Amino acid sequence: MEISFPKASADQTNSLSAEWLALLECAKPHADVSRLNHLFRKPLDCPRLLTLADEQGVLPLLARQLGLLHQGLAPVEVRQKLRDAARAQTLFTLGLTAELFRVLDRFAALGIAALLTKGPVLSARCYGDPGLRQYTDLDLVLRDEDVYRATEAMMALGYQPKVPLKAIQAKKAPGEYVFVQNGTKLLVEFHTERTFRYHPKPLCVDALFERQARVRFDGHDVPALSNEDELILICIHGAKHFWERLMWIADVAALASRQTINWNRALAAAREVQAQRMLQVGLLLARNMLGARLPAELLDQFRADTAGSRMAARIARRLPVVESEPFGLLGRAAFRVRMRGRFLPGVAYLLRLSLSPTEEDWVAGAEEKRPRMLDAIVRPFRLARKYGRSDRL
Repeated sequence: MEISFPKASADQTNSLSAEWLALLECAKPHADVSRLNHLFRKPLDCPRLLTLADEQGVLPLLARQLGLLHQGLAPVEVRQKLRDAARAQTLFTLGLTAELFRVLDRFAALGIAALLTKGPVLSARCYGDPGLRQYTDLDLVLRDEDVYRATEAMMALGYQPKVPLKAIQAKKAPGEYVFVQNGTKLLVEFHTERTFRYHPKPLCVDALFERQARVRFDGHDVPALSNEDELILICIHGAKHFWERLMWIADVAALASRQTINWNRALAAAREVQAQRMLQVGLLLARNMLGARLPAELLDQFRADTAGSRMAARIARRLPVVESEPFGLLGRAAFRVRMRGRFLPGVAYLLRLSLSPTEEDWVAGAEEKRPRMLDAIVRPFRLARKYGRSDRL
């Protein structure tokens, strides 16, 4: 069941609007109910608020906070739409969770190790309820050596792989290994050390398995990333997508505020993959926009990197108007360089991303035959066609 909301025009959105302020309050890990009541007593464009919440991926958080307001502050039709959306997400989550257990049981029988990340495990950790976060797929971390066997297992379970088996045999790495369940829209994605291309330095997946944690779902203990590794991963994921959705910042704020984080371990994990700037920006966004509670000594370290603080401030200003201020090719390139940290490592990072082909760069029907060098040469031209329409910096 899908709930549709009208598309907001770009000129409707600005960072000072009452609707945006209300949405920010709803996304906080420690929302102020009295402030929410105050905001909802003001004239609000409720259809616009619903549209913003949907676009920013925080509809479930809006629904939860509206349930705490005084009756009558939110129109009946708004509450009903949110109830319908929450019901649809809950039903979808139940089906997805059942499918997760089926996949993990199959992998366990075959001796394939897997870790759950993002999606339901992040929702449970951050919000205490697998249905309080909008997501559409399951994300599993595997060792690259297990991908071929895991793909065969998924096909036996009724999934169609988007990456051909011959491409896997040829060691061509996609952006992620995507599987679609036959007859449904259910997606499962595999991530390995070869697909984590947005990590500045290659990730050691074995280290993730050594540090793994267990998260409980419906009486099952599910293997998952540690809190610290999950935090690094979602900060890199947010940076990958230019932090263009409030949901990703809310996840960082909630995970940092509601879970026990060993900050020394988190900083060490960030250094392992040279993602210190990405972690810093993610946590500053969580603190400055959503009031995440961070240790004072951590903030002192972040203040020493003024460039990172400026990036976080700019992202916060751009987020409400992202539809009207899209990044073109130059803007994307500049962001990648700055997010990496120092200039020369940033340029090297940008070049690697620009020349690392994914399945979008492969020639249909010849994935396993065409030399990877040709795919790498084609990739910059494809990116230029896709993002070259705007060059706002």
